[in-house]
Amino acid sequence: MKNKSYTPLEKINSARRNSLTGFTLMELLVVIIIIGVLATLGLTHYGAYKEKTLDREAQANLKLIKAAEKIYRMENTFYYPSTGSTAVVSDINNYLKLQLTTTNWNYKINNATATTFTGKTQRVSDDNRVWCIDQANDVPYGCSW
Repeated sequence: MKNKSYTPLEKINSARRNSLTGFTLMELLVVIIIIGVLATLGLTHYGAYKEKTLDREAQANLKLIKAAEKIYRMENTFYYPSTGSTAVVSDINNYLKLQLTTTNWNYKINNATATTFTGKTQRVSDDNRVWCIDQANDVPYGCSW
């Protein structure tokens, strides 16, 4: 048997071929398991963060309603709607010059008089998630629809 001698270039190409064989099945499984564990940890907290964010959206919009009510009262000497009836989102947007959407929350103003009002918001998909604000409170509070 005759040993074949390789040129330096053939030795380099041979080494490259051996190093480019790819990943083993075990390496791929370990990576997939790690990604699965990280995804599971992330998804368990996602729902809580989403709900907290939606609550903050409602509270911020109620603060906007309160500020718009203050401006409306300065201009008209009473809160909107003045008759004590209930105002829905389209009326709130028109009269208080806001741009509230009903994607996540339903808004209404009721119990309005010359000196008081109550703004409320209810989650579209959950009847139990209700926030209120009135002329006496600067921070929205939980209430019933």
